[in-house]
Amino acid sequence: QVQLSQSGGGLVQAGGSLRLSCAASRRSSSTFVMGWFRQAPGKEREAVAGISWNGGRTVYADSVKGRFAISKDNNLNTIYLQMSSLKPEDTAIYYCAADIDRDVPTLNENDYDFWGQGSQVTVSS
Repeated sequence: QVQLSQSGGGLVQAGGSLRLSCAASRRSSSTFVMGWFRQAPGKEREAVAGISWNGGRTVYADSVKGRFAISKDNNLNTIYLQMSSLKPEDTAIYYCAADIDRDVPTLNENDYDFWGQGSQVTVSS
């Protein structure tokens, strides 16, 4: 089992920035990926970004490329999502996720077995 604890989020004006954090209780030494997903009111959950622990390979949804950046801190078992140039359509509950059986991050939520509690991000126009 992997417990994920999220922090960050909040209310920001359009064009502003926010950072989300997600700490994992443990990780495997080789195969381990983490990602960020979001769900807006009335919409299905969608992928945002993913990162592999070994090699730091990243993948992004087209909607956030160039605006969001996913990163990790090996010592803290923590990933971050730096969100810049935020738009009202970025408003959603953001979830971090982890999988211990792969070493290439994906944007498919079905590939992730462990989930954080969610963080609200609201972007006002």
